[in-house]
Parts: sequence; C-alpha cells; structure tokens
Amino acid sequence: MNFPIVHCAVCGHNAFINEPVIWEGLIREWGLSPEQAAYVNRQQGTRCSRCQCNLRSMALAKAVTRAFGYQGTFHRYLCSPRTWLRPVLELNGAGTLQRYLKRLPRHTMGNFPEVDMQHLPFTDDRFDLVLHSDTLEHVPDPLAGLRECCRVLRPGGWCCYTIPIIPGRMSRSRAGLPPSYHGQVATSASDFLVHTEYGSDCWEQVFEAGFDEFRLVTVEFPTAQAIAARKPR
Repeated sequence: MNFPIVHCAVCGHNAFINEPVIWEGLIREWGLSPEQAAYVNRQQGTRCSRCQCNLRSMALAKAVTRAFGYQGTFHRYLCSPRTWLRPVLELNGAGTLQRYLKRLPRHTMGNFPEVDMQHLPFTDDRFDLVLHSDTLEHVPDPLAGLRECCRVLRPGGWCCYTIPIIPGRMSRSRAGLPPSYHGQVATSASDFLVHTEYGSDCWEQVFEAGFDEFRLVTVEFPTAQAIAARKPR
C-alpha cells in the first residue's frame, strides 16, 4: 500500500519538485529492483518547492515532532519556547533541516567523521534529542554508534534518524563486498563508504543499543521513513 505525501512536514507547503538522483552503479551494487530504485529516487529527489526539504528530511522532521508530542509542522515546533530549552545534538548535518536546527540556542553540532559516532566526545545524560540523517550506514560499527547516542541522551530523551531502508529484505553488512559509496557518482571518500545496507530488521539494533521504544515514522511508504528511539526513563 502506498501513502502519498500531501504536504511538507517541515513548512506545510503542498507543491513538490521531482529530480532523479540515484545512478546505475549504485543500483547494481545494492541489487535494487526497478521499483526499489524508483522509491529511493523519490525519497532523495522529491523536495518541497518552498523550503527545499526532500522527503528524507520531512520524515526526520515528523519523527522529531511526534516524539515530543507535537502535531504541527517542524517549523512551528522550533518556534516553541519549550523547544528552545532542549539541548540538541546534531550529527553530520541532518540534511536540509540543519539550517533550522542551528538556530536553537542549545544546539550542538558534531560533524561526522571528525566526531566519531562510535566514541562521542560528550558526557552522559546531556541531550534531550540526538539527530542524524543517512549517517549510520557509514559507521563501521553502527551498533556502537547507537549505543553512544543512547549514552549521551538524558533519560526519556529521543534519538531520531534516517537510514536508507530497503523494505522487503533484511539488513546486511558489506564486509567482504566491493566498496560502495554514497554521494555523487565519482565519490570515493572514506566517510561515504557504506558499511551496512539496512532492511526491514533495522529495529533490532535500536533495542540492542539500550533504547526501550522504537517508532517508525513515514511521510510516504515505502519511500521515506525515519526512526525515533527513546532512552529509558
């Protein structure tokens, strides 16, 4: 079943632009069917004509607002004085949401890979929200990365993130497989190297990392999903 997007979860606009972004080499490396390639293209290449956020960023924005019990747009959520009081850690630039997040007075930026997700340089129980977008698949030990996100969260805090998920198949490590990179076609930088291809069992790592609640939020299935994971109170 497909749930088509009707408005932008970031700004509320209802007009979108579509541009293909995935290339044939990556389609072959990931073994994507034409249908799977089409929805990856839509996830990354469909964006709001007003705020320019793509479906991936919209899903992440919706995961954040729902985690904190807010039903409006992400833009309005950020205008709340209660939101300003929350310490937020953004890892690797949360896509097109970064320009909104950096306005928050208690925002901390940690750029991956300079900031190693497997060994975060922050104290325990420091943040109410940790965000990252299409980053975990590039971490050599993603479970360690999620454990670190859990560690630096306050009890009851949320880690909200996106990963490329291929529904209908299980996750797999790319260890022993030819190198595969995200980014532009010719990208071969180490921080774009893919270590994990995520599938329908992506929720398992959330609980293995110490979180006690998992939410899978969508703005359009199977195109764009985001994960919200809560640290136990």
